Amino acid sequence: MNSDTPINVLYVDDEVHNLNSFKAGFRRKFNIFTAESAVEGRKILETELIHVIITDQRMPVTTGIEFLESIIPDFPDPIRILLTGYADINAVIDAINKGQVYKYIQKPWMDEDLRINIEKAYEIYALRKENKELTEALLVANKQLEFLLRQNLLS
Repeated sequence: MNSDTPINVLYVDDEVHNLNSFKAGFRRKFNIFTAESAVEGRKILETELIHVIITDQRMPVTTGIEFLESIIPDFPDPIRILLTGYADINAVIDAINKGQVYKYIQKPWMDEDLRINIEKAYEIYALRKENKELTEALLVANKQLEFLLRQNLLS
C-alpha cells in the first residue's frame, strides 16, 4: 500500500441524512461506500475491498456491534470504528471485545477528528497487510533454506 492508494471506507447507518452528510464531508478525501443496514453493508464487503468500516451502534434489526462481530470470520482485515450518539459503557466493552473495534466515536462527529481517525485506521490496515506479506515471504525463505540444508547434509 502506498500513499497514492485511495482509502475505501464503508459507512453503515440507518439514518440517511447521516450517510449523506458523511459522504458529502469525506468523498473528496476517501472512496466512500454507504449502507443503510448491516445486510447492505455485508453485500458491499462481498464486492469491494474495504479498508475501514464505520458503523452506527443503534440501528434497527442489527446493532453496529452485532454487524461488526458477524463479519469478522469472512472479513477480518478492515479496521472498525463505531459511532454512537449514546454513552453506554457496556456497548463500549462489547465493541472492543466482540466487534474488534479500533475506535469508539461519539456523534455528532467532528470532521477533522474523524478524518484523522480514518487515516490512522488505514495506517494500521496497511501495516497489518505488510506484516502478513513479510511473514509469508519469511516462511517461504525458511522452507527454501531447510531444503538446501537437507541437500547439503545428504551430499
